[in-house]
Amino acid sequence: MATSGNYWEDLRKQARQLENELDLKLVSFSKLCTSYSGTGHGQRTRDSRSESLASSHDNMLVAMTTELEQLLANLTSVNDKMVEYTNTPGVSSHNAALMHTLQRHRDILQDYTHEFHKTKSNFLSLREREDLLGSVHRDIESYKSGSGVNNRRTELFLKEHEHLRNSDSLIDNAISIAMATKENITFQRGMLKSIQTRVTTLANRFPAINSLIQKINLRKRRDSLILGGVIGVCTIILLLYTFH
Repeated sequence: MATSGNYWEDLRKQARQLENELDLKLVSFSKLCTSYSGTGHGQRTRDSRSESLASSHDNMLVAMTTELEQLLANLTSVNDKMVEYTNTPGVSSHNAALMHTLQRHRDILQDYTHEFHKTKSNFLSLREREDLLGSVHRDIESYKSGSGVNNRRTELFLKEHEHLRNSDSLIDNAISIAMATKENITFQRGMLKSIQTRVTTLANRFPAINSLIQKINLRKRRDSLILGGVIGVCTIILLLYTFH
């Protein structure tokens, strides 16, 4: 039984280590994807330096995508082993703390998988848009250099295209701010879930603590009701005094 318990703890340690690595990698991956438009992709003129920067950026994205996929696969494997452990004869599948821990790790895996695929999808959309804008710019430059025509219609088209590109930059900045905010909220949510897990574990281990927490919650509700009643009565008295 001790060996079985040690095996479960080893699986939990592996899961937490992989989760920590995924959390850091996903933040870096998100920042790398949002900085894609500033690395020389889709620009009107691309010198050898910008070409080298773009190529290096692409290589980093490919390497990080492969690494994240491998980490997710490893975490999935550890989760599967944890499920197999709970189904092992002699292990109580009705152990509340054990099942809660398993569900917690499965939720984290699901959140990280969803976050990875969402960030990757947003990046692919951004790259497609940048490539399209770069192609339009190159076509325009080719047309201008080949024909030497610079009429009013071409100028209006170029101005409109510049307005669209400026709008894209504003949207990219807004997306970057939103993703940074989301990262902070996700981190805070993880901390709150971790605290909740610890409190639940303590409550399961020590019934007296669970009872004390329930009493505290009941007293807080009672105090809230009393305070609400006092405020309501004072408000009514104040209104009666004002209108009389």
